[in-house]
Amino acid sequence: MTPPNNKPERIFERAEPGVTVIARFNTEGLKTLYLKEVRRFWKVQLQTVWAPAITTLLFLVIFAVALGRSGNAVLGVPYANFLGPGLIVMGMIQNSFANTSSSILVAKMQGSIIDVLMPPLSAGELLLAWVAGALTRAWAVGIAVWVVMALAPGVDVVVHDPLLILYFGTMGSVLLALLGVLTGVWAEKFDHAAAVSNFVIQPLTLLSGTFYVVDRVSPFMAGMARVNPFFYVIDGFRAGFIGISDGHLLRGAIGLAIVNALLWFICYRVLRSGWKLRA
Repeated sequence: MTPPNNKPERIFERAEPGVTVIARFNTEGLKTLYLKEVRRFWKVQLQTVWAPAITTLLFLVIFAVALGRSGNAVLGVPYANFLGPGLIVMGMIQNSFANTSSSILVAKMQGSIIDVLMPPLSAGELLLAWVAGALTRAWAVGIAVWVVMALAPGVDVVVHDPLLILYFGTMGSVLLALLGVLTGVWAEKFDHAAAVSNFVIQPLTLLSGTFYVVDRVSPFMAGMARVNPFFYVIDGFRAGFIGISDGHLLRGAIGLAIVNALLWFICYRVLRSGWKLRA
């Protein structure tokens, strides 16, 4: 008769050497990093979500009062209705850029970037988690701004086509999140990130047709706007509210998809190489 085995049952078996433990996709690691990114900005939501909403509302009040009191219509709608959606998506993309760039830069300066690079996360998983966190913040800001505008008198932000709003809002936020990743990796101090924001992001945003119709400006300015990807983000997002486009929606949608795919590839290669991330 075989004696009973008195050895305790092993609940966790250690994998043999050379056997892959996490195959192909680290779902748990991706979720953990994403939640870390969300909690990082949500703990200070008064600054990261509601402050941009109030700032955007002030833009609306100032420009609507200054330029909309005469009752002029833009693209067949009151100026405040034309301006509101552009301000919403402008706040979304700016905060998307701020989320990824500040997250990576702060981690580098504090030395905690090693806590992100050490776990078994691939470059694609890192990039996906960072972009998803920025996208969450962008939509949180967008919804907050939309709620504030919906409660404000004198502006109508009724949704006309939710698919246009979802597509162009998401693609614009992803675009700026990817630019934020490149900025965070490249920057060595906050001045570098601020320079990109002040001299690249802000001018491209403000000169993209947020406050005006491009057909009413000089041919040079109109041409500059039509090669600016931010113009198609704002125009497509606005069309989801007012039902009228200032540009070519299909061309803008395809162009944004191509630009985002190219930026994704560049960010992936940069993260995989470890440039300015690994000592």
